Amino acid sequence: MRLHDPDGASRAEQTAALKAAGCLVVRTEAPPAPGGQDFTVLNSILDFIAEGDQLVIGGLEHLGASGRAMLRALERLEERGASLYVIEPELRSTGPGGPALHAALAAVASAEPIVAIRHRRPAANQEIRALQRAGVGPVEIARRLGVSRMTVWRKLKAMEACG
Repeated sequence: MRLHDPDGASRAEQTAALKAAGCLVVRTEAPPAPGGQDFTVLNSILDFIAEGDQLVIGGLEHLGASGRAMLRALERLEERGASLYVIEPELRSTGPGGPALHAALAAVASAEPIVAIRHRRPAANQEIRALQRAGVGPVEIARRLGVSRMTVWRKLKAMEACG
């Protein structure tokens, strides 16, 4: 079980609600920072949950930071032969509501924009300076080093200010 505190209920209150729902083991974690994606405890549970087990969560928001993440968590549960029970609103991944829950999460996930994360390495000042001295322009320096043009311009300006 995993929970965090989106509605202001104390952890003790949430844990009591989960125990009242029949949970034998309750796992908690702090909510991720706004816009964050860190669901470490949930990922650990999804890695080790066994066939026939049921993940019980207080609300659907405890399953992931986005519709896509929630859908992936549900799929991971299904791959391991486990099920999901959401206390509020009451939802189950098994029984007649299971396909509807899956379809709803798939619809939400498909409506979300795909965010491409570009990983750029930081450009070292000496690399930029060496290319500039070799007569390479800022746009070409940015292309060669895999950084933005603004990064090159900022670093060149900072190097000029330092002397």
